[in-house]
Amino acid sequence: QVRLVESGGGLVQPGGSLRLSCAASTFTLNYHDIGWFRQASGKEREGVSCISRGGGTTHYADSVKGRFTISKDKSKNTVYLEMNSLKPEDTAVYYCAARRVILTSTLTCASVDYPHWGQGTQVTVSS
Repeated sequence: QVRLVESGGGLVQPGGSLRLSCAASTFTLNYHDIGWFRQASGKEREGVSCISRGGGTTHYADSVKGRFTISKDKSKNTVYLEMNSLKPEDTAVYYCAARRVILTSTLTCASVDYPHWGQGTQVTVSS
């Protein structure tokens, strides 16, 4: 069973920073692309950032480019999302998701392509 656990969410003021963690406890991330997605109240889930199994390819939504950084620590079997210069519109439940791929697969950041999901962590940006 694939199990992902997110952590690091919370309440932060506009302009502040948070680091989200996505830990895999039942499988190795070495064979999986990992994505961070978010869903704000009343809105559809959207892809925020994704990273390839090897860590060499990343994707960012236009709304977070230059502010968010995704990274993978293979030794800890964890993927991080560093979020800086947070805005109220970043408020959402953030989910990490995984999909097992072969080495030559093309990275995708569409939620429909990811079968394994964590439970989510709330991020609230407010003064």
